[in-house]
Amino acid sequence: MTTSGPRACFILTLHVVIFLSLLFYNSFLTHRELQSYPNGAHGDIRILVWHWPFGRSYSLDGNKCLKMYNISRCLLTDDRADFSAADVVVFHHYELSRGLSSVPLHLDRPTSQHWVWMSLEPPVNNVNLTHFNGLFNWTMSYRRDADISIPYGQTMLGGDNLSFPAAPNRSCFASWVVSKYKPQQTRAAFYQRLKKHIPIEVYGRWNKKPLPDKKLLPTISNCLFYLSFENSEKKDYISEKLWRNAFQAGAVPVVLGPNKATYEAMTPPHSFIHVADFNSPADLATYLKVLSADRQAYEKYLEWHNTYRIKTYSDWRERLCQICVRYPSLPARKVYHDLDSWVNG
Repeated sequence: MTTSGPRACFILTLHVVIFLSLLFYNSFLTHRELQSYPNGAHGDIRILVWHWPFGRSYSLDGNKCLKMYNISRCLLTDDRADFSAADVVVFHHYELSRGLSSVPLHLDRPTSQHWVWMSLEPPVNNVNLTHFNGLFNWTMSYRRDADISIPYGQTMLGGDNLSFPAAPNRSCFASWVVSKYKPQQTRAAFYQRLKKHIPIEVYGRWNKKPLPDKKLLPTISNCLFYLSFENSEKKDYISEKLWRNAFQAGAVPVVLGPNKATYEAMTPPHSFIHVADFNSPADLATYLKVLSADRQAYEKYLEWHNTYRIKTYSDWRERLCQICVRYPSLPARKVYHDLDSWVNG
């Protein structure tokens, strides 16, 4: 038996309405899911490490950002097979500049994918930059004006409750740990003049007295002062020589690096002595001698420990996880067409 014309037309129309309703509903659910999870099925930001800095790899089993640093929706991978699914791809400049790795220009790069140029080295060590113009969207550096700023250390509120021996009990006046000594550097010339006026115990590969990690801080903590001399006096470049070697050992740092205003902006108040405050190494030496003899004045340089603490960054995974923290506020369409100008500017 066949269905009459009007009834057949009604049934057909009903089927079309149901079909369109289901289509609209599925589209609505998909749209809502994409709004809730903009970076993948679960909202995770996928970060691909194209090559590990200096060839030292780290375990990425499990969700390291969440388990180790309580940073959610952040997945790290070093599997290059994940390239097309990665939201962010990170390239460390040392390997690129020396031909140990290369950017994957032969691959089909997703339009929404962001490339990160990463280096914690001062400008003098970042060579061959012009080869990479127009490739990177974000910079990742110790500099405060980087898209993703990852300093060697950070001042945080909250005393560390460390106890320091009284100044007269320290048997070492000043120390310096240096491995790559170059006579043409400012720090080398300053040291050569300073050592004529005060005793300085020197450690490191240059002096053929290397300190293993477990002996580094205990050795420095026996000194009143530590020479936190940077190998480069460039913008914002304050390395572990201050954050770890001096601050965490409890010695008063004598700093040579960026200008004094930079140190004041990044470190606890009254926590360092800047060489620029003195007319000569001899004048600095005189001040250090007077300070070492005045226990009350010396310990004022340590009072910040009651209010502040120092956090250092050494695990590359923690640094990479910081990308996810910054991700929502990073510019979506930025491109570095002149990378050299930014690095050396």
